[in-house]
Amino acid sequence: MSTNVSWDKDGNWRAEGSWGTANSSNRVFRLAHWQDRLDTLRAAHHVPGAALAVLVGGEIHELAGGVLHRGTGVTATPDSVFHLGSIAKIYTATVVVKLAESGLLDLDAPVRDVIPDFVVADAEASKTITPRQLLSHTSGLSGDFHLDTGRGDDCLEKYVKGCAGLAVDVPPGSAVSYSGSGYSVLGRIVEVVTGKTWDVALQELLCAPAGLAATVTLPEDLLRFRAAMGHFGEPGTDPEPSPLWDLHSRAAGPAAVVCASAPDLVRLAKLHLDGGVAADGTRVLAAETVAAMQRREMDVPDKWTVSADGWGLGWTLYDWEGVPGYGHDGAATGQYSYLRVVPGAGVAIALLTNGGGARPFYAALFRELFAELADVRMPAPFAPPAQAPTVNLAAILGVYKREGVVITVGMRDGSLRMLYEFVDGMKDISPPLDMELAPVTESVFAASGAGPSFAEDYMPVVFSTLADGTPSCSVGMRVAPKVA
Repeated sequence: MSTNVSWDKDGNWRAEGSWGTANSSNRVFRLAHWQDRLDTLRAAHHVPGAALAVLVGGEIHELAGGVLHRGTGVTATPDSVFHLGSIAKIYTATVVVKLAESGLLDLDAPVRDVIPDFVVADAEASKTITPRQLLSHTSGLSGDFHLDTGRGDDCLEKYVKGCAGLAVDVPPGSAVSYSGSGYSVLGRIVEVVTGKTWDVALQELLCAPAGLAATVTLPEDLLRFRAAMGHFGEPGTDPEPSPLWDLHSRAAGPAAVVCASAPDLVRLAKLHLDGGVAADGTRVLAAETVAAMQRREMDVPDKWTVSADGWGLGWTLYDWEGVPGYGHDGAATGQYSYLRVVPGAGVAIALLTNGGGARPFYAALFRELFAELADVRMPAPFAPPAQAPTVNLAAILGVYKREGVVITVGMRDGSLRMLYEFVDGMKDISPPLDMELAPVTESVFAASGAGPSFAEDYMPVVFSTLADGTPSCSVGMRVAPKVA
């Protein structure tokens, strides 16, 4: 029996009727079968090592395969710890809303109420950006500001001061534009409110009460665990270990540096599924706070880069043909992580990997897991249709710019192309990317040659209009307004 599931007018998901076969309490997790699928798909996609944790029927199942480091040959085990990359944002978001729940923070008051000297390049935005906007990626704050402020406990304080010249790509509240910078600001808010470093506050307010014993933020703490190393290589080949464990500075921690085992990540998801109650009965969050995190703050025009349909407070929100879910993706230095939750079925799945074709590996494995455990059909890989639609190209041709990036869309040799250039402070990140664009719809295009961290075969390029009427181009969930 299927269920009528939808998002209501307030952005909450609702279900009418019974989940029937989708209820995970009726499911038997076939451990040997899924171990075989994990090993087979991992090898096929040249992923050196992976750990998988699955919550179904109220029980967490743990699997792993491959190696943590191809140079040392250390095997991956279920308790191995991987770099979660941007999934760190869920941890930070959970701590921030916990502070708001306690009355120590107003999510809708300006950031300046907590950090009086908070300043960015846009004077008006400096006065109006709120924690809620930072949590939902609607602050407009340019997202790729990489400033190494050292390893000291004052790194986030220095980082926020360094944001004085940081641009606002779009007006606050006008669009979802992914911002890691915003989460570093949230980390500093946590510090000011609690009087502790973000790392300590995370452990005391979330990890300890939630029983997340295999979750750390600092490399010296990671040494206590069996840790994964990232790998890089050409698509379709076995990658080699990265020369560096992590390229992030400590100030990026609240946005991108949490390390955890797959079971610990699923325990975090279970905490949210269980209305804020940990496995030992400790109430970590109020049920109302958990619901607020999952409530839709804004729709996302780009529904393909990270499969997002909307964004909540920290959570990416999904819509699988009417079945709602939430989760997050993460990418670190050669490590890629995926968390998906189907609340109506009581299912949560975490996959942690250390390189190779991680994105297609995740997509293939999760399609099978979701179909069997939750009666969910994930979308097909993003790609242009066999029959190309007719598109008014004149409406999208031009130059788009955000902090550190210039995007030029134009015709060359009879084909539509996009030149993606890193400029100014980001000019050394990568050579320019020159890609052909194939229409998917009138406003959505597929760019080839983007690499496995973006999509399975094609990178989505989405053209839309901001709330103030300005045309924009979204690549990698970052919005760039049209300037010429």
